Amino acid sequence: MSRQHITRRRTFRRLLAGTALGLTATLGIAACSATATGDDASSRVEAGDGTGTVTVWALDGQSAENEVIQKIMDGFHTANADIEVDMQFIPADQFTTALQTASDDELPDVVAVDGPVIANFAYLGRIAPIDEWVSKDTIDNQTDAIKGQNMVDGHLYAVGMMNSGLAMWGNKKLLDAAGITMPTSAADAWTAEEFTQVVDTLSKLDADGKPLGIGEANGLTGEYGIYGFAPVLWSAGTPILADGKAAGSLDSDTAAEAMTTFASWRDFVDPDTDGQAFQSGRVALNWMGNWLYPAYKEALGDDLVVGPLPDFGAGAKTGSGTIAWAMGGATKNAKAAGALLDYLMSDEVVTKYTSANGAPPATLTALEASPLYGAGKPLEFLSSQLNAACPTEDKLTEDCVAVSRPVTAGYPVVTAEFGKALSAIWGGADAKSTLEAAARAIDRDFADNDDYK
Repeated sequence: MSRQHITRRRTFRRLLAGTALGLTATLGIAACSATATGDDASSRVEAGDGTGTVTVWALDGQSAENEVIQKIMDGFHTANADIEVDMQFIPADQFTTALQTASDDELPDVVAVDGPVIANFAYLGRIAPIDEWVSKDTIDNQTDAIKGQNMVDGHLYAVGMMNSGLAMWGNKKLLDAAGITMPTSAADAWTAEEFTQVVDTLSKLDADGKPLGIGEANGLTGEYGIYGFAPVLWSAGTPILADGKAAGSLDSDTAAEAMTTFASWRDFVDPDTDGQAFQSGRVALNWMGNWLYPAYKEALGDDLVVGPLPDFGAGAKTGSGTIAWAMGGATKNAKAAGALLDYLMSDEVVTKYTSANGAPPATLTALEASPLYGAGKPLEFLSSQLNAACPTEDKLTEDCVAVSRPVTAGYPVVTAEFGKALSAIWGGADAKSTLEAAARAIDRDFADNDDYK
């Protein structure tokens, strides 16, 4: 495929003329104006003849990722000469608005969608089920963890090349000085009580008494808040939503106790406004995702160790999920779109892409062979967590570890209310009453939207 076959548009016509809203706010507005249900989207899809042009919307990310995606599309055309790719790179702050406001004629054939909003876009008819358009081999090779975010009401709406995960990262030199050894498996995770003792011990050897980082500067009210700290509730054994309701779950006594314990660690937390607390040695422990491994490894070398998040009583847990590839809700070329999705999930492509961004592969074969996440490799611990997938919060057990954020079309209000509650509790508000208010707001929104049926 020659390079001119791919159109790299970094602005997106009239769809993006206005100011793009934040992800949660935009989706919250759209939730009340759905144009089609998932079943409707299926009926709007046409097979096509498997040739012609496939339009693709990709996230305009780091230059290295963009270049890899473009090369991948080149490779697809080389292998499928009768299918051309018209690819548009859209900036992150405009992506959601573009997908929400596009007419059926403007919707792409293939689109990258952030994992937690897949259910919302399925509800809105922006994306369609792909079960019959991708191969059984592709579906069977997806990890359980990534399937958790991509399945909605029993249908597969997306497939993933990559995944993500959280861990507790440690500076071995500083831990050794305090006589502390990092646990190396979820089964051996520090309990919340033990973790309190650990950070208290470390604080006595720390210049400012703040030996812990949690990425607080990323903000607790937005997406990072629910991704990074919903595991506190899951680890306590309670989901955010149970049977479609937040009341009795998000605001349970168990949830309030776990959040109170979590907030008690604030005195030990470096605000990390420069993003360098762990790399510079200011903190001995850092609660963070896999994406910072390259920076951590470069800074700490052999002193970098990794282990599970604390166990709040029902087993250590981690968040998982990230951007996946879906099919437009009104594509007229589903056969060709499915062929592209199959190609994107091949070992060669997944390995090429995850090698560029350092993420854990979301296919079984590529994850097993990964030079970072495979058996005996530096980040095998993170893949062991993803392989022990629950994979959704309605299936929590003590033994499973990786959990997807709530799979619901009402996710935008869930993440907004969870984030507000988390931030307030972290700031000193009473956990029980704050979570009760959040649960009421979520359930009220669901009731106003017929439970997003």
